[in-house]
Amino acid sequence: MNAVAGYIELASKSSPAVKAILTSITRKNASRVLALYILAILFKYRTTAYGTKPRTDLKGPRGWPLIGNMILMLYTPRDQISQQHDQMHQQYGTTWAFTVPKLGRVLQFSHPDVLQHVLKDNFWAYEKGPVVQETLNDLLGVGIFAVDGHQWKWQRKMASHIFNVKAFRSYTEQVFVRESNIVVDYLGKMADEGRVVDLQEIFYKFTLDSFGEVSFGQSFGCLDNPEEEVEFASAFDRLNTIVFNRLFEGAWQIREWVTGVNKVVAKDKKTITEFALNIIETRRRDGYHKPQKDLLQLFMDMESDDGKPLSSEMLKDLVLNFIIAGRDTTAQALSWMFYLLHRSNSDPSIVPKLVKEVDEVLQGENPSYETFKKMKYSEACMYEALRLYPSVPRNIKVCVQDDVWPDGTKVFKGEFVSWSSWSMGRSTDIWGPNAKEYVPDRWINTDKPSAAKFPAFHAGPRTCLGQQFATIEAVTLIGMLFSRFSFELVDPHTEPGYVAGLTLPLNGGLPIRVKRRQGAVAI
Repeated sequence: MNAVAGYIELASKSSPAVKAILTSITRKNASRVLALYILAILFKYRTTAYGTKPRTDLKGPRGWPLIGNMILMLYTPRDQISQQHDQMHQQYGTTWAFTVPKLGRVLQFSHPDVLQHVLKDNFWAYEKGPVVQETLNDLLGVGIFAVDGHQWKWQRKMASHIFNVKAFRSYTEQVFVRESNIVVDYLGKMADEGRVVDLQEIFYKFTLDSFGEVSFGQSFGCLDNPEEEVEFASAFDRLNTIVFNRLFEGAWQIREWVTGVNKVVAKDKKTITEFALNIIETRRRDGYHKPQKDLLQLFMDMESDDGKPLSSEMLKDLVLNFIIAGRDTTAQALSWMFYLLHRSNSDPSIVPKLVKEVDEVLQGENPSYETFKKMKYSEACMYEALRLYPSVPRNIKVCVQDDVWPDGTKVFKGEFVSWSSWSMGRSTDIWGPNAKEYVPDRWINTDKPSAAKFPAFHAGPRTCLGQQFATIEAVTLIGMLFSRFSFELVDPHTEPGYVAGLTLPLNGGLPIRVKRRQGAVAI
């Protein structure tokens, strides 16, 4: 009974009225009072996570007492999360909600008007917030993708300096073409030997080398030995998956400790940290001697709020954040595009159209910034792949001030809001009756859809700075590959799964056979 007495003593401090009542209660009926209190809590949170105020104005799956929809979230396979969101939207409409411990309520939406409101019109009412920052800290630290306010603003301002037309011309001719030629040489060898290639892995190495050269002044040499594992990339990918899984459970620290995942996190974090710090220390040792500053030099030359240069720890977070943007997203977009082009139920007219454009525009020459602007169908093929398989398939923010959405939904401070670019890209309300089909022609001879309708590159003030960069990089490689080779999926009948994470890699890679094109115009 000591625990009950302690409970009574603690509860009696809440108010004079409660104190008067509780001091009159005998030890004999104290247990009954405690039981009634527990029953009252169970009744109050009978369908929501503990501490989450019940709301009857929102649709969504019914939750369990005190844990809300935690069981649904835990037992939904991670490689089916996007499909689950699709099903929920079909069942409950464009806005529905669920609750889980620690996060509380999450409002899931899919209407472009609401996305426009959240990401642009009322931008400052929604942030990443401390819960998401804590969850992602082992991978992103205090880099641009994990922070808000002033920290986000100055990082974005600095990064914007390397994304301009003059730089794009230089990147295309001096970086993208050179790295693409390395890919071409390797695939030519694989074609001659009749070997199967994991094209996604090659794309990862291509984008990491290209982005490393543009942003950090050095190619990482991943394409020097394409069949060797890149230790940094493997560690990076594992951490990506681990921190994503944390979003679905409140007590992830305990689970990771019990299962030993915390040791994997520590090892992989050490690997990626040493990789980033080596880039920084190499620059400090060798200096920088080019006329135009790269991303790393821009940050190394600036000062923090206290007037001192940025610390190595801060620079490390910046490097890792921009690597996830420069490596993962473009490589995955290319991988899904090649799958969609060559699967068994693809429209057989698409690849010939693409090859025809490549041959007519390049005419046996290397791509340039000027030819890029003419390769509209190549760009359409990639954007259509991003519509169906967005590199960032889902996103989440926390509301920091009460708000009302265009559809009338009330959002209260502290509630989380989330949207699925995957679901939006497959919505017939947004894209018409053929929304689930791969149709690059929908991007030809028409105005580009708004960012709120096509959020593959985000929208509003946080719109992806590298959208044009990624598009030029991808189209350059597309042109050089299709001018030389034809491709055949090892398994054209099975849709690849995806690895659950902050981005959308193909599970198992993209095994493909490469053949030299007959009569191809040499470049």
